[in-house]
Amino acid sequence: MAFNKFREPVLSQYNDEKTDEGGSGTAVQETRPKLKKPPLYKVILLNDDFTPMDFVVEVLMRFFVMNEEQATRIMMHVHTRGVGVCGLFSRDVAETKVQQVNEYARRHQHPLLCTMEEA
Repeated sequence: MAFNKFREPVLSQYNDEKTDEGGSGTAVQETRPKLKKPPLYKVILLNDDFTPMDFVVEVLMRFFVMNEEQATRIMMHVHTRGVGVCGLFSRDVAETKVQQVNEYARRHQHPLLCTMEEA
């Protein structure tokens, strides 16, 4: 086995390579698996004719951390087009937000509906 001037063993001239145990000098490079980003999901609000606009703004500010201007813009989009995207999230976060919004709306006796779909 070769040693450097500090008496540490030298395995290979390359940092990412190792020599095999048999000492044949063959370099083996470790491979790392390629990770794929998880899919994102759109959280969507659906318009109805009964939920007050100020309640929708409150929901957007409370559950989607928007300022009043952003929340009002999205609320108007939902009101005029029938549907609006509140944000993109991982599956778990999107499911949680949908559940929180729907429960909050029911507690306050509003038919507001929140859903999700893959982006």
